[in-house]
Amino acid sequence: MKKRPKKKWIFYTVLFVFSCIAVLSIYAVTQYNQGLSEAAEGKFQDDGTTYDAFRGEEPEFGEINILMIGSDTRGEERGLSDTIMIAQYDQDSSEMKLVSLMRDTYVEVPGYGMQKINAAFSYGGPELLRQTIKHNFDIDLYYYAVVDFEGFSKIADLIAPEGIEVNIPHQMSEGIGMTLGPGREVLDGEKMLGYVRFRKDENNDYGRVERQQEVIAKLTKEAVNIQNFVKLPKLLGMADPYIDTNIDSKTLLSMGKGIVSDKDQAIETLRIPVDYSYENAYTGAGAVLDIDLEENKQQLQNFLSGQAQ
Repeated sequence: MKKRPKKKWIFYTVLFVFSCIAVLSIYAVTQYNQGLSEAAEGKFQDDGTTYDAFRGEEPEFGEINILMIGSDTRGEERGLSDTIMIAQYDQDSSEMKLVSLMRDTYVEVPGYGMQKINAAFSYGGPELLRQTIKHNFDIDLYYYAVVDFEGFSKIADLIAPEGIEVNIPHQMSEGIGMTLGPGREVLDGEKMLGYVRFRKDENNDYGRVERQQEVIAKLTKEAVNIQNFVKLPKLLGMADPYIDTNIDSKTLLSMGKGIVSDKDQAIETLRIPVDYSYENAYTGAGAVLDIDLEENKQQLQNFLSGQAQ
């Protein structure tokens, strides 16, 4: 029996691979456009032009540090940074870490003197906030993502269409336009937004930071299941109008693949300032957290470098 030439098999294999790539590309573009069409008109349609250039240092040793900013514009062109976080992803170990920087932390903003840290975003966008974090804590940030809270609920509903379950310690209503809890409740995207923004209780911003970290961890867990990973192009399309970022698609997909491969790994969290390292004070900037800068700088660096005790 005559054998089929080897070159033909190579040709068919290459043809098959390219066909798969073409199908996947068409699927990704279609899903992305579908997600984009389902999203309401957002704040950040012109990616790359909303803010000044972000001049962070390129990541080293496989550790990617991302400055995450929740922007509460309240109709203004550039509002305050309602939420400030540093997310770290380790490409070698697939470990994820999340640091919340409390917005009333009193630090030196380059060019503006001592201010609340969230004022840096209002004065100069993500780049000035990056400079402020580098100046005070000596942490390099290469990527940033500014999230418009108007789109948070839509993105959350796509990731977790059946909602996420939380244990609400007490009734929450003031300042969030809804009433939540107390007790166990499954939250959809709109309720999640109220849950992470509530701060009119004795815990103020401290409780809010804990809830933000809780919700992000649970949404991340939902996002990395195989069904949502398949929907990633649609998710990116839906999120696009509400996120201004310099993270490229290749890096996003690389992170997503790594997280999916080790999806049971817990996210480590930290809050700055750490306990017993600050005092409540009142200055020309208003009520602030007057921190022990060296203590918090060391704790933050140790946490991100894996040397935390």
